[in-house]
Amino acid sequence: MKVVECKELTKQYGKANAINNLSFELTENKITGLIGRNGAGKTTLLKMIAGYLHHTSGDIQVFSENPFNNLKVSANSIFIDNGMSFSPSLTLEELLETSGRFYPNWDHRLAKRLFDYFSFNPLQSHVNLSKGMKSTFNMIIGLAARCPLTIFDEPTSGMDAGTRKDFYRALLKDYIAHPRTIILSSHLLGEVEDILEEILLIKHGEKLLHMPVENLKEYAIGISGKAAAVSEWIENKEPIFTQSIGVDGSYAVIKNDCSLQDLEIAREIGLELLSVSAEDVCTYLTCKTKGGIDHVFS
Repeated sequence: MKVVECKELTKQYGKANAINNLSFELTENKITGLIGRNGAGKTTLLKMIAGYLHHTSGDIQVFSENPFNNLKVSANSIFIDNGMSFSPSLTLEELLETSGRFYPNWDHRLAKRLFDYFSFNPLQSHVNLSKGMKSTFNMIIGLAARCPLTIFDEPTSGMDAGTRKDFYRALLKDYIAHPRTIILSSHLLGEVEDILEEILLIKHGEKLLHMPVENLKEYAIGISGKAAAVSEWIENKEPIFTQSIGVDGSYAVIKNDCSLQDLEIAREIGLELLSVSAEDVCTYLTCKTKGGIDHVFS
């Protein structure tokens, strides 16, 4: 079943496109990572999926309906970000009690156990929490609601390293027990790739990649060696990333579609073949230049 379907989706602000001709599908009961640098359009896309923003052109369907101001979508989804606000007249404990009235699948036992685990004061107000504690409380709401479509937009903002690990662990355990469609946006792929099933990588509002995480790990290979040898070997290839190393060394990343003969030639001329992590692939593909920050100093 398709939970989210976008066809040539565009969102324009003035003369600039935050989302540009974006097409993809998300099926049910998967955890998808929406990956991109700051300003890539992640939040705009997620707000359109959640029904907060209307698209400019193209088409977007969530549960087979236009999500904008849609009661069906609102009743079956939850959008968690660091901008969430709650009534200051309610304590944290009262907010948990009240949340159960809005979400049919609400698990109050899970919410309370997470609440106690992270040592919240039941009488405290949400507005008085630190940034990290607000993110942690919001995470509890997102998990305990168990909505068919759960959206986390940079959910770990302000959390310390230990709390982030606990969040990812809690998310995975609850997802395994109660599968649903989860979209998790982040620019820190290295932290989340172990819990993701697929990745949607965007840059300037455009789709670069949409594939299973396991495929992304095999997407590219690195070539390292003498600059002249590297340059000669990649002459007829399109590098994703290049970097000078030391005085006469070079490192290049290319798509992993070379023939076995090509790879054997690389070894024969003294080049080293290296694996490239999924996080590095995303970093290189979203660089402004193929030389990264080194381009500034060249």
